[in-house]
Amino acid sequence: MEFTLKNQSAASAILTVNIQEADYSALVEKQLKNFRQKANVPGFRPGMVPMGLIKKQYGVAVKAEEINKLLQSKIFEYIRENKIDMLGEPLPIEAQQAGINMAEDKDFTFEFEIAIAPKFEAVLDNNDKLAYYKIQPTDEMIEGQVKAFAQRCGEYKQVEAYENGDMLKGTLAECVEEGVVVREAVMMPAYMKNDDQKALFNGSKVNDVVTFNPSVAFDGNEAELASLLKVEKSEVAAHAGEFTFTITEITRFVASEINQNVFDAAFGKDAVKSEEEFRAKIAEQFEARFEVESDYKLLMDVRTYLMEKVGKLEFDEAILRRIMDMNKPEGTEAVSEEEFQKSLTELTWHLIKEQLAKKFEVKIDDNDVLEVAKGATRDQFAQYGMANVPEDLLENYAKEMLKQDKTREALINRAVDVKLIQAIKGVVTLAEEKISVEDFNKKVQENA
Repeated sequence: MEFTLKNQSAASAILTVNIQEADYSALVEKQLKNFRQKANVPGFRPGMVPMGLIKKQYGVAVKAEEINKLLQSKIFEYIRENKIDMLGEPLPIEAQQAGINMAEDKDFTFEFEIAIAPKFEAVLDNNDKLAYYKIQPTDEMIEGQVKAFAQRCGEYKQVEAYENGDMLKGTLAECVEEGVVVREAVMMPAYMKNDDQKALFNGSKVNDVVTFNPSVAFDGNEAELASLLKVEKSEVAAHAGEFTFTITEITRFVASEINQNVFDAAFGKDAVKSEEEFRAKIAEQFEARFEVESDYKLLMDVRTYLMEKVGKLEFDEAILRRIMDMNKPEGTEAVSEEEFQKSLTELTWHLIKEQLAKKFEVKIDDNDVLEVAKGATRDQFAQYGMANVPEDLLENYAKEMLKQDKTREALINRAVDVKLIQAIKGVVTLAEEKISVEDFNKKVQENA
């Protein structure tokens, strides 16, 4: 096989491939022998069909298939070995290939159009000054997290007087002869749908008797009423009148005091020993979580900065448009101008990022991807106030995430971004600026 690459412009080239019979004949012969072994032709035993008949029936198709497979493997091998910065894939020149006679010809010439990646240099050094935003948690955010930890360490206590949110236990009795009676009924007035009925329990105490209408209180919800009255749903309508509730017990969930138990539950045994340290540790957690957002903002600012610095790159838009149209799902419309221009912008950033990753020797392995997955899992737990999640649990959740192809691909890209951001932070000059969450979000929206 012979290859010739001829540049048409800085952004495109024609690749010519000459194939001779000796390049493919052995492959075709081998495949025809396989067909002969498997062919089921009336009048012939398996494996005994004359080769001439096999060639007549399958020869041209097998020849075309083997030449195509040979082309695919050898073209990409040639491109890789010659370090050609190709975009997309080679596109066959249909007008040239229309004259090929696969049945009669022995030697073939194929021509392909190739889009060539533009030459440019993305440079970052300490002369490049970029803003880096240190997002500060508010006092309200820290206080909210303190309360959340205290709630998780709280306990149920018996109290004498009812407050909204308390749980009542007592005897529920229908105000009719031989009516429904439920002993040790449990009820939370806070869940009642009717505010007037709910208010009847305000300030009530142990041994008080409160008269109310469950049907009105729970807005006729059959499931709730059946559960409360211990009757079938079909019987609920027959008990739509008033009931008395004799309170025997009032239980309240009380958040823990801010003490060592709370500190240990949140961050591990003796990791924190005072409320001041506790609040500082919570602030650190917020800042660590915010650092991910700050880093991402920096990467987007680097994108804007370098794309302006590099300027408009030269692409062979006709070839790229054909490649995009070819890769669209069958039956969908051709790529619009807006879609195409967005794709060129994304391609430009992809090439810049690729060059930076190579320049900074950014490499990732399975462990890097796992760490990013664990970080994402840790953030999910943190949203529910779970800060001290065991490492083995984090790893198990992360490994489950990585079993999903789309999620894994996104996490691989994220792992590359994480290492690239760290490399950039070590090269450019960062102008650090403390900023509130609200102001940071505004800046993100401005650049969206």
